[in-house]
Amino acid sequence: MWDQWKKGFDQWENATAQLLEQWLKSPLVLGPSGTMLSTMMKAKLASDRAMAQLWGGFGLPTKRDQERTLHALNQLEARLIDLEQRLEDAEEQRAATPAPAPVKPAKGNSDPDKAAR
Repeated sequence: MWDQWKKGFDQWENATAQLLEQWLKSPLVLGPSGTMLSTMMKAKLASDRAMAQLWGGFGLPTKRDQERTLHALNQLEARLIDLEQRLEDAEEQRAATPAPAPVKPAKGNSDPDKAAR
């Protein structure tokens, strides 16, 4: 029983998919759909501009202002991470390099300031 129902459903699905695909590729559907999409995008653009003016009128940051600030923060964060990495590398290099031996004063010159005078 299940197998017969499944076979019938698969045949119906294949026929429906082919018909629907042909119909969706038709200029009768594509033309009005494209026009509707273009109109919706223009309306969204007008809405976004109006909202930006509204927020800007209240002295609040607009979406563009927020994106610009976020970009600047991301750049600063990247530079900070780079500087931290360079500092770690310099510390590792300094730790790996043996410290120079202290310079001992020459015999008879216990005060280096006197020798310079």
